[in-house]
Amino acid sequence: MNEITGSLDGRGLRMALVASRFNERVVRTMVDGALDVLRRVGVQDDDLTVVWVPGAFELPIVAQRLARTGEVDGIVCLGAVIRGETAHFEHVAGQAAAGISRVALETSVPVGFGVLTTDDAAQAEARAGGKAGNKGAEAALAIVETLRVLDAIESKE
Repeated sequence: MNEITGSLDGRGLRMALVASRFNERVVRTMVDGALDVLRRVGVQDDDLTVVWVPGAFELPIVAQRLARTGEVDGIVCLGAVIRGETAHFEHVAGQAAAGISRVALETSVPVGFGVLTTDDAAQAEARAGGKAGNKGAEAALAIVETLRVLDAIESKE
């Protein structure tokens, strides 16, 4: 049996965070958590880019443009769609998720999904650095590990 695993070694990786300004207080905490963990695993500041967009709906198009530049190895999309904040909750959250997934599959650049979809602000705050951890940090670590899994697969080919 062959088993392939990835590591959490971020040395040499070029990473971008695409973050939504809508619900910025929550998203900024996620960005801070993602940056902190990326630095801890060895990603250098010169290899980190943060791009702010108006809302979660705009995350996929900016992630796609970044992926196509060839200047980043991985992207983490961060946002917060709170049911109480918009009547279009299902549409915005669903389209953001579908678009982010499509970017990764079409460009072969791993794109992390760090978009909170919650019923209220308290749930969002809990997932952005409160009791439920920091989902921005978790999404960033997932992309580092995914990149290392892809490296391991390529080295076997």
